[in-house]
Amino acid sequence: QVTLVESGGGLVQAGGSLRLSCVASGRSFSTYSMGWFRQAPGKEREFVAGISWNGGNRYYVDYSDSVQGRFTISRDNAKNTVYLQMYSLKPEDTAVYYCGKAKSPRGVTSTENYEFWGQGAQVTVSS
Repeated sequence: QVTLVESGGGLVQAGGSLRLSCVASGRSFSTYSMGWFRQAPGKEREFVAGISWNGGNRYYVDYSDSVQGRFTISRDNAKNTVYLQMYSLKPEDTAVYYCGKAKSPRGVTSTENYEFWGQGAQVTVSS
């Protein structure tokens, strides 16, 4: 069992920035493949960014087209934490953001590949 706890959500004006954090339990965090998803009211949960373990100290990052160039995913293995730095926020970024732990490094863009989720963090971007 892995517990994930997100923090850092809030209300921000369009064009602003926020950083989300997700702290994971477990002693093998450096081998976890992690992802950020979001879900707006009435919509399905969608992939935002992922960071996949590629063996050793290597990771592969991936982004959805809608956030590429504006969001950055990173991790601090010493703190068991994955981050989502969000810049140039738009009203359409408004959603509940979820951190997840993938079952494997493959397919981090799909919710079907995730076995644990955090409780979610609300991000609201005003126009």
